[in-house]
Amino acid sequence: MIIIRPGMLFLSKTIIFLKTKISKSVFIIIFYFCFTSFAFPHNHFPITTESKLMIVRGKIAYENNCVSCHMIDLAGAKNWKGVDEDGHRKAPPLNGTGHTWHHDDETLHAIIKYGLSNLVKNYEGKMIGFKENLSDKDIDNVLAYIKSYWPKDKYEHQINLSK
Repeated sequence: MIIIRPGMLFLSKTIIFLKTKISKSVFIIIFYFCFTSFAFPHNHFPITTESKLMIVRGKIAYENNCVSCHMIDLAGAKNWKGVDEDGHRKAPPLNGTGHTWHHDDETLHAIIKYGLSNLVKNYEGKMIGFKENLSDKDIDNVLAYIKSYWPKDKYEHQINLSK
């Protein structure tokens, strides 16, 4: 015969309540840590050329957004160190023969996202920002694609700048 005393019923309800509260708390903590990594930016530099998928995606984004100024072969405008007929600086090569590899990934990412005119006072070029067209991941992919053209020594130098 099982005897249930009035205090035992209260105790069992309290235990069930605590288990439920703990389960909810654990769920909320796990949910928070799983999904905040998607919601908040993180340091994802340096961007490497290890992912072939990033390079392929970067090529597509480059061809849709960058090729009109930097050319299909990333060679930039002819006589790129000069100015165009409007007096603006021309698009530099991105294939490792210009100065792109002198900058760290954070700087390159910001230039693509916001444009030089928003980052450099009195900038006299046409590099606009692409934040409306390209996500941060798209920009990372474009950078991986660009870096895939660089000679090994310039690539390694730039990777070290970005660490």
